[in-house]
Amino acid sequence: MNTIQTDQAPAAIGPYSQAVAHGGFAFVSGQLGLDPASGALADGLAAQTRQALRNLVAVLAAAGLGPRHVLKATVYVANMDDFARVNELYAEVFAPPFPAREVVQAARLPKNALVEISAIAAAP
Repeated sequence: MNTIQTDQAPAAIGPYSQAVAHGGFAFVSGQLGLDPASGALADGLAAQTRQALRNLVAVLAAAGLGPRHVLKATVYVANMDDFARVNELYAEVFAPPFPAREVVQAARLPKNALVEISAIAAAP
C-alpha cells in the first residue's frame, strides 16, 4: 500500500491519508470544500462543491490519475434538497461514461461542510 499526498489539496484533518494506492486502485478520502492554502471552508454550496471537486482532482493527479479513471464516487450532502445543484456541478468534472455513484444525506459533515466527495479510481 502506498500513500498519496499533495499540497494541492487540504491536509487530512484526522488520522487518515488523502488517498492510498493498492493493487492498481486509488482510494481517495472524502474531500471537503476547503481551500488547501488557508484551510478555510468555501462559502455556500456551489463554492464548496467546486472546491471539493478541485481537491479530489488534485489528489487524483498526485496518483497520476484524473476524473476519467474514477470507477465509483460517493457524495455526501448535508441537505438532499441540494441534490440537483450538486449534480450540475459534478457534471462539470465528470463526463460520460460517468462513474458509479451514490449520494447520501449526512446528519452532519466535518467542519459543518455542505458536501463531501470521495472516490475509487483505477490506473489505466
